[in-house]
Amino acid sequence: MKNNKLTGKDLITVGIYTAIYIAVIFCVGAFNAIPVFYPIFMFLGPVITGIPMMLYYTKIEKFGMLTITGIICAVFFYISGYTWICVAIMVPTALLADIILKVGGFKKFWPMAFSFMALSLGIMAGPANLWFAGESYWDNIRDSMGDQYAEQLAKFMPTWMLPVGTILILLGALLGAILGRKMMNKHFKKAGIA
Repeated sequence: MKNNKLTGKDLITVGIYTAIYIAVIFCVGAFNAIPVFYPIFMFLGPVITGIPMMLYYTKIEKFGMLTITGIICAVFFYISGYTWICVAIMVPTALLADIILKVGGFKKFWPMAFSFMALSLGIMAGPANLWFAGESYWDNIRDSMGDQYAEQLAKFMPTWMLPVGTILILLGALLGAILGRKMMNKHFKKAGIA
């Protein structure tokens, strides 16, 4: 009978790939210093993270690994100043990603892709602060980046970007999963993933 409890090796795998995931998001997200890049990031972020994350997915065989990834990401971005909204978005989307992967049996590409799409919705935690964190969040932006940056950001990230951004994230994640599979084809075959 297969042991479904997470082992030390599983947790090390979670730690390594979560660190890579955060680093890639952080590096790509650094371009958000240019306001016009903010909506572009919602598509580009999942495309680029899809490559290392598909390698991570080939190593996941137990429920809970993606949820832990989501919790670590939420804590990291909360500490970075993205408010409680990170926890409210990143943890549930990671749990949903875990459920999708488990239901799909861990070894099929399309459940992996849909799982990654769910996980990638956690990226919305950053932009969501613009709409839900209140005026104090905008005051912090003005203090740190200046009034001109805040005005430009408001122009490129109106409230209607919530549904549009969600679609961009899902499309980017789907493309990222497909690209990741192509680039990691050898690992997919080795892991016996259909």
